[in-house]
Amino acid sequence: MLSHARIWAAIDRLAANQGLTASALARRAGLDPTTFNRSKRIANDGRPRWPSTESIAKILTATRTDIEQFLAPDTGRARRSVSKPEGIPVLGLAQAGGGGYFDDGGFPAGHGWHRITFPGDGENVFALEVIGDSMMPLYRHGDTIIVVRDAPCRRGDRIVIKKHDGEVMAKVLERRTAQLIEVVSLNPDHPTRILELDDVEWMARIVWASQ
Repeated sequence: MLSHARIWAAIDRLAANQGLTASALARRAGLDPTTFNRSKRIANDGRPRWPSTESIAKILTATRTDIEQFLAPDTGRARRSVSKPEGIPVLGLAQAGGGGYFDDGGFPAGHGWHRITFPGDGENVFALEVIGDSMMPLYRHGDTIIVVRDAPCRRGDRIVIKKHDGEVMAKVLERRTAQLIEVVSLNPDHPTRILELDDVEWMARIVWASQ
């Protein structure tokens, strides 16, 4: 029987067989990197959310997999051995504004990243190293902050924002509308800022920081 659980399990299995995360599989197929995120699998009202037939067709084409292979149950047969880097990628906060460190979906790409271990590593998690004192007193020079790209951001959350012009900032989310984002500076010497939503490339929630 074709069920919600079976379809999502098949997507996860296909990604694993290719040595990819679900996000990387989506990117390979030309889809939004968050298409297959676990947060997308259940609607806010608790109803199961199914992937589209178009998205399934694209990942099958990208991986040269036929529908029978895709839906075949996992029999435990040997899979391709893929070396998966340990830990999560880390980049200096100042470097994050430069080109080539993030892909079109806003996820780590290219060279220049090193890795640290972190409990609960996730496919949309990466780290930034604090440079300078603009994030004082909460975060000091040399601290490492862990951010999650697909985590919902609510008022009062500590966040990192990357603008299209390359500026990267760590702030506290004060208010978000359909057009604007208002953020409060961690350092009281820096003023509150109101950003046009169209100027923001991505926003990620800070979930952990070294101290």
